[in-house]
Amino acid sequence: MLSLNAILLIAFIILLACTGVYAMRRTKSLEDFFLGGRNVGPWISAFSYGTSYFSAVIFIGFAGNLGWKFGWPAMSIGIGNAVFGALLAWIVLAKRTRRMTQNLGAMTMPEFFATRYDAKYLRPLAALIIFIFLVPYSASVYKGLGYLFQENFGIPYEVALWLMTGVAAIYLLLGGYLAMTLTDFIQGIIMLAGSVLLVYVLAGKGGGFGSVFQNITAARIEHVEVSSFGWWTLASAVLMTSFAPWGLPQMIQKYYAIKSESVIVKATVITTIFAFIIGCAAYFSGAMTHLYFQAGLPDTKGVYDTLVPIMLKAWLPGPLMALFLLLILSASMSTLSSLVLVSSSTVAIDFYKGCVNRNVSEGASVTLMRIMSALFLLTSYLIAHTNSKFIVDLMSLSWGAVGGAFLAPYIYGLYSKNVTKAGALAGIIFGLGVQLVLVNVTKLPATMCSVISIIIPFAVVPIVSAFTSKVPQEVIDKAFAKPQE
Repeated sequence: MLSLNAILLIAFIILLACTGVYAMRRTKSLEDFFLGGRNVGPWISAFSYGTSYFSAVIFIGFAGNLGWKFGWPAMSIGIGNAVFGALLAWIVLAKRTRRMTQNLGAMTMPEFFATRYDAKYLRPLAALIIFIFLVPYSASVYKGLGYLFQENFGIPYEVALWLMTGVAAIYLLLGGYLAMTLTDFIQGIIMLAGSVLLVYVLAGKGGGFGSVFQNITAARIEHVEVSSFGWWTLASAVLMTSFAPWGLPQMIQKYYAIKSESVIVKATVITTIFAFIIGCAAYFSGAMTHLYFQAGLPDTKGVYDTLVPIMLKAWLPGPLMALFLLLILSASMSTLSSLVLVSSSTVAIDFYKGCVNRNVSEGASVTLMRIMSALFLLTSYLIAHTNSKFIVDLMSLSWGAVGGAFLAPYIYGLYSKNVTKAGALAGIIFGLGVQLVLVNVTKLPATMCSVISIIIPFAVVPIVSAFTSKVPQEVIDKAFAKPQE
């Protein structure tokens, strides 16, 4: 007889497939497939942003790793994600991004750079960075799900990876962005319910809300040399996970697709509440590993990614464990779908349609998007299968490289009329270059490398812009034009 976990998993897969078929019938153009026709409301926009933000990478990789190292103070990362990664991001970016991308007719971040700075060469460069460096992030999602399925379903890691590849292909290749956002709403509800129940049950295991934090602190003192992980490491994790998403194309995509500027305030509030609940629940579960592993870190050969799955399998009752598995699966499939769509667009929209064949038909473009999505899924699987790096390292590499390259040129592009194409190019090169050098040459934590690579371009871009030719005034006027009343 099938277990409850297996029944819910099968039902979840069927739901995704049905959603993909439904969305496919309503997907007529490339803009429909990639942006849902720019007609997405506040609740679905908010849930799509939140479910793309948090995945198995957070719950399994970051929570297990940083929750063990820092204990309950790791929850400050979740709070930072809500305040800076959700609330402030929507306030600063959403309205200007939606307005400017519509003014410029841009659907992707590489297309935005090319049109905003009147620099065609920025489009293929940005597209190449996205395609190369979002693959490791996608692989980190695979790894988190693989560990979870191996521990709780008894499914071998490799088989679990193939299963996830197939599930993502079923609904994403059929329905594109519309299928993703429809399932995101359902998945978001599952995530919220599962997170609240998870905190309640784990707090009970830790002695109740009145004493659980004190108990975690006492256990951490026995398990971890406190001085071995300084406050700067925790601070860099807060900054990296909160501000790197500002420059990640799969997150910015949510602003492009918003139905109208009038829904942004509501979406901002919903996203912030969602991020606060999910983020705090994730890092609280990671800190609770100290109370489960009372005798110290088990024989995992330093792989912190397995701590949370082992604890939850032992402590959660069957129905709640089934709900938690759906929570992780929901978050991860949404993140994976966003990564796949954005990465495949670099070939179908930015390389082929933008540089090779500008007259390609809508149907051919959508077909190419589907082909490249399948290729991206397969590539991510191969990296997750062969790469032994921790989830945190894989995610930090991706977020640091892409966020470092794009964040400064993107923010300046939205707010400053004085940044030049040379300044934008310098920001991209310095952000990416600093990340690669720090990761490969220094022994700094991966999160700290990412923060440094994000900050430096904010100085480089205006300095280079001050000594190089300005963007034509007609381009500036078009980009910053206000909507007609």
